[in-house]
Amino acid sequence: MEFSFFMVIDGDQITTLYSTRGVPELLMQFPYLYNFNGDWVGWITEDKKVFSVLGMYVGYISPDFRILRNRYTSEDISTQTPPPRPSKRILPPATLPLAPMMSELMYTTVDVLQEEPERLHTLDTGELRQDLD
Repeated sequence: MEFSFFMVIDGDQITTLYSTRGVPELLMQFPYLYNFNGDWVGWITEDKKVFSVLGMYVGYISPDFRILRNRYTSEDISTQTPPPRPSKRILPPATLPLAPMMSELMYTTVDVLQEEPERLHTLDTGELRQDLD
């Protein structure tokens, strides 16, 4: 996977993911996705599919660094086994690049970070977690 829009922090390549409004929402250090608290919220596959920390399909990464999904999908994307939990939290950078120009979205496409941010949650939160009973 090759992204041209990245920062290098402590020798690691970090990419910023944005909402359609141009607001920085997540950080990606392949294959992990982090929120701005440095918590792990998801992961990405080689073919740019995004999954939550529980392994549920969230969407895909677009060329303009957004997480999108089809509003109505006929394909059945099963859950995936998540990679090993990251060994450490990341520290967000002090400054971020400006968002790229965003293309218009069709009605059939949803910006996950803008309309459904609850799909990407930390391991200790989220309504789809199993109860501890």
